[in-house]
Amino acid sequence: MADSITMTGTAHAPTAPGDHLAQVCEKKVSELEEAVLPGTYERAKERLSRPEFMVQLAVKRLMDIVGSAILILILAPVLITTALWVKFSSKGPMFFSQKRWGLDESRFDCLKFRSMHTEQDKIISKHKVSDLQNKGILLKDENDPRVTAVGRVIRKTSIDELPQLFNVLFGHMSLVGPRPLVTYMLDPFHELRRVRCMMRPGITGLWQIYDRENNQSALQMQPYDLRYVQEFNLLLDLKLLLKTPGEVLRGAGAH
Repeated sequence: MADSITMTGTAHAPTAPGDHLAQVCEKKVSELEEAVLPGTYERAKERLSRPEFMVQLAVKRLMDIVGSAILILILAPVLITTALWVKFSSKGPMFFSQKRWGLDESRFDCLKFRSMHTEQDKIISKHKVSDLQNKGILLKDENDPRVTAVGRVIRKTSIDELPQLFNVLFGHMSLVGPRPLVTYMLDPFHELRRVRCMMRPGITGLWQIYDRENNQSALQMQPYDLRYVQEFNLLLDLKLLLKTPGEVLRGAGAH
């Protein structure tokens, strides 16, 4: 969208090229509401405190350590090549880190390959972004003008998320779990945050497999996140891990 000034007797500020995305993202989540039933947190906590699930959680962590370490070694050529590609294709650092909600409502630095231009204020106004963030809405769209040419490729293939394997190795994340959300996406939803943060966030999970296209709000992920926390077991994790490669190749919602 080109910059424009509408003259109707009163001067208006120029419209940044990507500001229309704010309206699109807000419309998608305008009718959603937090729907955590009373007692959900207490019931999930009691279930996960049972000996059989404590053992499964310990095994899950062991799988995370071994699995992430093996994947880092296997994918080292891809990690190195992508890092150099990002660095030399556009101005800015190779990696991007951002505070996300973690286990027990802790916060950690989530790692990704940088996929956006560094000078975003020229593309989408700070006011538009801030307004959405205050409502817990993520400004994200398939045609986001902030994304670089290389960024579109690594997002479509999910390569931009490979550095999160280090988050898994260090214990901030898991291979399977709720999506690691930026802090402002959960700030308005206290009860949902409490339940979600009973498990480490994951690189893959129920929402990532079944509804990845809807990613502007935590409320869109709510049914999948609540189900995962309440129904967690290692067999479910294994099923989701096996489905992940196919979903990555399909690329739905990856932008």
